[in-house]
Amino acid sequence: MTSSRVLVVNNGTLSLKQLRKRFEDLGSETDTVDAASVPARLDPRHRAVVLSGTKVRAYDSDYYRPLIDLVMNADVPVLGICGGMQIIAVAAGAELAEGEQRVGGYDVEVDTAEPLFAYVKPTVTVFHRHTLYLQGAPPGFRSIGRSEHAPVEFLASDDGRIHGSQAHLEFRSDGMEILRGFARLYQ
Repeated sequence: MTSSRVLVVNNGTLSLKQLRKRFEDLGSETDTVDAASVPARLDPRHRAVVLSGTKVRAYDSDYYRPLIDLVMNADVPVLGICGGMQIIAVAAGAELAEGEQRVGGYDVEVDTAEPLFAYVKPTVTVFHRHTLYLQGAPPGFRSIGRSEHAPVEFLASDDGRIHGSQAHLEFRSDGMEILRGFARLYQ
């Protein structure tokens, strides 16, 4: 049996090794490219695209244009994690705002009818390390998870192909189970 391949776009995360390991634990091989080197077209071997977190502001539309074009034109599931979600959301018209710095485990309410959450309960504890928050879902997307700190902890495109997570899913057991739900979309 051939395993699925996932293209992981490294936006400068400190946890690239952990993120790749999670997908490999789920039976997927991973290839990594940095945001400045994304291909114009997705290799047909890649069954999904994952955008890592970033320390760079998501508003740099010129820098991220090739990445956004790849995400919007790919016909595979996409998952943006933390800054990766913010890059997608800002490109689609969302607003970010500075907020309280959160580092550690935080509870989030999720819409368990969403396939992404097939393996978790309605309240998950996920790892946060950030200060920027989406203020609402952009056109063509909807919030599928929320907390007392943020109205958009998780995001999904209306067609269900693109997902985003404010949290770093590469940490904590609930994060791993959400990644398992994402893997079901492409395996």
